[in-house]
Amino acid sequence: MRQRRVWMRPPAPTIRLRLTALYGLVFLVTGAVLLTIGYELVYHNLNGSGTYRNELRRLGLAPSGFFGRPPGFGPGSAGARFANAIRAQLRADALHRLLVEYAVALGAMTIVSVVAGWLLAGRALRPLRAITATARRVSGENLGERIGLKGPADELKELADTFDRMLVRLDGAFASQRHFVANASHELRTPLAIMRTEVDVSLADPDAGVDDLRHMGDAVRETVDRCERLIEGLLMLARSEGANGREVPADLAALAADCITDLRARAEEAHVEVRDDLLPAWTSGEPALLERMIANLIDNGIRYNEPGGWLRVCTRSEDGWVRVTVANGGARIDPLDATSLTEPFRRLDRGAGGFGLGLSIVRSVVDAHAGRLEVSAPQEGGLTVQIELPAVSAPPARPIPKSGARALT
Repeated sequence: MRQRRVWMRPPAPTIRLRLTALYGLVFLVTGAVLLTIGYELVYHNLNGSGTYRNELRRLGLAPSGFFGRPPGFGPGSAGARFANAIRAQLRADALHRLLVEYAVALGAMTIVSVVAGWLLAGRALRPLRAITATARRVSGENLGERIGLKGPADELKELADTFDRMLVRLDGAFASQRHFVANASHELRTPLAIMRTEVDVSLADPDAGVDDLRHMGDAVRETVDRCERLIEGLLMLARSEGANGREVPADLAALAADCITDLRARAEEAHVEVRDDLLPAWTSGEPALLERMIANLIDNGIRYNEPGGWLRVCTRSEDGWVRVTVANGGARIDPLDATSLTEPFRRLDRGAGGFGLGLSIVRSVVDAHAGRLEVSAPQEGGLTVQIELPAVSAPPARPIPKSGARALT
């Protein structure tokens, strides 16, 4: 059987080799042009009609006597023709020698320029090798690797910094994914165990009636609803931790007013008085996450309050920052416990429901928007959460439509 030959495509030349060839070609062309101009100038000067002799005679340095014009060397004589032939031969020899020397010098300098270009290209491309080596080492397990390129702020430094920032975003996204998987697997274990127990008990009872099956179905349905709420909270937490969405101006006062309106029924049901002091507070970010941040604060203030308690929501803008403050009454909290409430699944009153994700989502949204978060527990009880975000100028006012406009309360 005849073996078929497989032709391998030769590897493409490297950037360093191409730059070296380009440096050598540029030097060769410019050197050749420069030497050609020099050769032409020398040629015209040597073949000029008595240029140097006339110049010497003008300066009074021209030879005279026997050396000026010997006998028998008059114009048109055999001696004059012989002298002109000798001068022409000398000029031709000088020009030939000059041309050879120019060619040798051009070749030698081209070789030197190629070597120098190879070394300079290698030095200039050294940062690219560092970037390539870092990219080869990076994987999902060591996303903390960074290039950290030092040097002038040129294009390669900008490329390395951009690569480092990309690694920071990837590291945050992978950490958020791992965090989500770990939290989901941990928190879903209990409701899944409850559902399995309910189903196993019902299936193991041969005398189970309709009421028993209905009770089992209600228990499973309630557990499924709890799982859905947990997954929704975890997804929101993961989204807020890896937030990199659209950046548009948003008024925190308007978002807070919407949240108060949406949660007012819950506050009335829990007998919590809601007070608001909302002044325009414009920032830039993703409105959906910012609204969820404020809604979580208000929801926590209602959920962990006491009957007949109060809840205060304030928005301000000053010194280049916008501030959202949500304070609520309730039982006294240890200040050390208050600072830990931003950790996922951390809650003080487990009988109040929820999963302990509210303030952790708030913290992630604040971090994603380059803000500051402060959680404190006043001596009189309750909790005070203050958020500061970078302020932006309010966009131009748009005309309010005559119908369909939503009133803010």
